[in-house]
Amino acid sequence: MAKTPFIIAAAALVCGLAGNLSAQTALRDQPEVRDGIIQVGMAYEISQQCDEIRARTFRGISYLQSLKRRAAELGYSEAEIDAYVSDRDEKRRLEAIAREQLSLLGVVADDPATYCAVGRAQMAANTRVGWLLR
Repeated sequence: MAKTPFIIAAAALVCGLAGNLSAQTALRDQPEVRDGIIQVGMAYEISQQCDEIRARTFRGISYLQSLKRRAAELGYSEAEIDAYVSDRDEKRRLEAIAREQLSLLGVVADDPATYCAVGRAQMAANTRVGWLLR
C-alpha cells in the first residue's frame, strides 16, 4: 500500500487559533479531536485508493477547522496544538489507527475495489467518513 500523507495534511489544518487556558489532559487523549482527524484520514485514504470516489475537500477543510475550534474551546494553547500536530510518532500512530479501522471495515491493502466498497458503504450509512466523500 502506498503511504499517503493524509494525517500530515489533516493535522496541519487543525493547527491554528487556540485559547490561552492550559488543558488538563494531552490533546491526543481528546477523542473528538483525535477521532475526527482519523476519520478525515480514512476518507482521504479511500479517495486516494479508489478512482470512483472523491474527497469533499471543502467539507473536509471545514470539518478540520471545527476540530481546531473545538481544541481551543477545550483550552488547548496554540503551542499545545502545534506540538500535537508536529509529533511524528503521533502521526504514525494515527495513520496506523486509520488503516486498522479501514481494514476492520473490509479494506484489503493494494485492492482498490475494497476501498471503493467501503467508501460506498460509508456514504450509504452517512457516517462521518462517508459524509466526507462523494
